[in-house]
Amino acid sequence: MVWVPLSPTSSDRRAPLRAPSTATMSLEWLTDWSWSLDGLRDFIATGIQSFRDCDATALVAVACLLVLFVWYCYHVGREQPRAYATVNALMQSAEANGVQNGFVYCQSPECVRCSHHDGLNQKLYHNLQEYAKRYSWSGMGRIHKGIREQGRYLNSRPSIQKPEVFFLPDLPTTPYFSRDAQKHDVELLERNFQTILCEFETLYKAFSNCSLPQGWKMNSTPSGEWFTFYLVNQGMCVPRNCRRCPRTYRLLGSLRTCIGNNVFGNACISVLSPGTVIAEHYGPTNIRIRCHLGLKTPSNCELVVGGEPQCWAEGRCLLFDDSFLHTAFHEGAPEEGPRVVFMVDLWHPNVAAAERQALDFIFAPGR
Repeated sequence: MVWVPLSPTSSDRRAPLRAPSTATMSLEWLTDWSWSLDGLRDFIATGIQSFRDCDATALVAVACLLVLFVWYCYHVGREQPRAYATVNALMQSAEANGVQNGFVYCQSPECVRCSHHDGLNQKLYHNLQEYAKRYSWSGMGRIHKGIREQGRYLNSRPSIQKPEVFFLPDLPTTPYFSRDAQKHDVELLERNFQTILCEFETLYKAFSNCSLPQGWKMNSTPSGEWFTFYLVNQGMCVPRNCRRCPRTYRLLGSLRTCIGNNVFGNACISVLSPGTVIAEHYGPTNIRIRCHLGLKTPSNCELVVGGEPQCWAEGRCLLFDDSFLHTAFHEGAPEEGPRVVFMVDLWHPNVAAAERQALDFIFAPGR
């Protein structure tokens, strides 16, 4: 066999088998650098041509999808009914809407909770239509029926139960509810009895310094004195009051059925001084049940709902439908001190989840 040497290739020049001289290595390095620049130039030219030929279309498509996604996020965030908001968010919202002496006063003359006028049913139906367009008519049959025949329902109700604003048909009607109706929330409130009581006692010390401390509201009564300290009033947080009862307010966020997003939702501390009688009255709607957690319960104090009397007990919850005619009184001796309850509005257990979401939309504060 005869070995015949071959002429060197470019790769042979880049990686010689024997050590090259300095001059040879410099020449090869320059040749390699020229090759690298040519390759880089070809690579860039190929990328630009590829972008011009096809990638521009793909980039436009991706950009359009990104714009649609951002619009969708904005749309959902703007229109989705609110979940129970954080403490800070609710405080900021309430501050923007105005607070007087710790009590929120509705700023809208069109508010369905505060205004009684002939066009109320039309306004409610308009709100329902708007909700259905954005979300769904599914599960709205009972609400639709209630709004359509609201006048008949309110006028034909027996005097024992006459909600002032809105009646939802086909809900079980009873003056009082068992603890199992909202078992989770009842047990949670009762476990936190001492927490709520301690924050109340801190607040109540201010009564020794002035007749009506900041944050408290005096209500009209035939006799005696009835004070309330609202954390949430008609679906709106009272910021200054919430800061003074932070643990109690945080507790509201842990309740599963607390009405926090519409004008029928309230949470407050209610105080009756000895000798106080609250005049008989009806609540605004039957979609809620009112929960009273007893904080201080002297003797000779009673709640009467639909003609049926009940007594509070410290550390225990009492559930009732305040759309029934009801009253409360404290006939105990002055030395026994006030009757105090923590009151929070919960959803009626027979209002479905879809209906709750729709009612939050229809009766949103200020809508």
